[in-house]
Amino acid sequence: MAERVAVIGAGPGGLVAARWLASCGFEPTIFERNPVLGGQWSGLPGRSGVWPSMHTNTSRILTAFSDLPFGGHLVHPPYADVLRYLHRYAESFGLTARIRFGTAVDSVNLDDTGWLVGHSDGTEVFDRVVVASGRFHSPVIPAVPGLESFSGDPGIGSTYDFRDHDRYLGRRVLVAGGAISALEIAAELAQLGASRVVVTQRRQRYVLPKFAAGVPSDHRIFTRYGTLSNEVLPAAEIDRQLREIVTEAGGSPDQYGAPAPDPSLFAAGVTLGQSYLPLVAEGRITVRPWIDSVAGDTVTFADGQAETFDAILFGTGFELSLPFLGRNVHATLDLDGAHLDADRHTFHPDLPGLAFVGMWDQSGGYFVPLELQARWIAYLWGGILPAVTEAEQRASVAAYRSRRGASQKTRMNLAALTFARAAGVEPELSRWPELRRALLFGPLAPSCFRLEGPDALPDAATMFAQDAAEFGAITGNDLTERERRYWSMVEAQPL
Repeated sequence: MAERVAVIGAGPGGLVAARWLASCGFEPTIFERNPVLGGQWSGLPGRSGVWPSMHTNTSRILTAFSDLPFGGHLVHPPYADVLRYLHRYAESFGLTARIRFGTAVDSVNLDDTGWLVGHSDGTEVFDRVVVASGRFHSPVIPAVPGLESFSGDPGIGSTYDFRDHDRYLGRRVLVAGGAISALEIAAELAQLGASRVVVTQRRQRYVLPKFAAGVPSDHRIFTRYGTLSNEVLPAAEIDRQLREIVTEAGGSPDQYGAPAPDPSLFAAGVTLGQSYLPLVAEGRITVRPWIDSVAGDTVTFADGQAETFDAILFGTGFELSLPFLGRNVHATLDLDGAHLDADRHTFHPDLPGLAFVGMWDQSGGYFVPLELQARWIAYLWGGILPAVTEAEQRASVAAYRSRRGASQKTRMNLAALTFARAAGVEPELSRWPELRRALLFGPLAPSCFRLEGPDALPDAATMFAQDAAEFGAITGNDLTERERRYWSMVEAQPL
């Protein structure tokens, strides 16, 4: 009899996990608290952080799974197209019938009978559980002296709850934060009728356009080369190379009239945003240092300047929130608002039969690493791959714990290759000389992870060559001068 697996969440992570579990002989049941699938992409107020006019910050090539191309001609499709894609994916793999809509999970505990999953219709025992409920559903509003006194109308909100610009027409709006939701919403408000838009930030980040010189920026920066160089080159050289790519594509913020960022891209951080810096240059967005205090409708900034506002929108991150995990499970993971102890964000040796999908904090798109993580889980549990030893898992957890307190954000390419290697599907470069440049400096398209290993596809090489050449990104196998220079540094390192 096939083992039963409870999958919590019918967003991209839950759907792709269920698809691969089913392919490996398991019987997944997907619990979804909402009346529709899609998770973050459902667009439901209070349950989703996307807004109707939002478009992806990743290209359609990287906003897809390996078994179903996104299709269409748009480079950065609107959120509604992503939701339609997820519906097509669910139908294509028979997942819709496995979803229990409107069924919220309220407890997950382990006992001698298995994993007890309590939900709105009762309690069931499962052999295994996959938690794919989402990492970005509990927005953080930082502590600011006097914030509770703010008297502007329409008041204080989170970018997570932003839906349209209408309520901000003719209003003075302060947007707090430097990540993509803050910058994209600030740009939308400035273009669509707010009387004044000010962005307040703790530090100035570099801003990389979503699309530059005809190529989506996620095809430029989240590459296999970027991961390989990260493993062998000094941090200062990796920092320099990334900053070179970013500033060549979009310049430095101070060139647009924003504050100068830290010379180190690692220290400053980087955000994707197409329209933000040009609007700063036009004076339609003003940049201020972080908030010092609030009194009524007046905000005083760290430089002593003060200004009155009608609204404040916070785009200041999220807490990791998994309230349904039982007390013992919670304690074993040492779970808090930022951390979850797990081997490569997935397993804990003291919680056999439990796995997490999509619970790491990342820059770049999630679709590709989500699928790779799901395949790793399914292959391990299905016996396609040898089990990870307890010692290996404990060493991985200990390494994660040693980094607590530091930033846990990782780049999409680092996460993708971590899971690809674990799943045994990372292609060996020497076997694909005709794809060498595309594999090194092209996009980490899902098709490149079907070249080798379990579930390799006979036409994967053709698919990947087409994906890499899309938008004119990689059109030949000869390295450019800069690519040769970069790759020579990696090849020069001792094995």
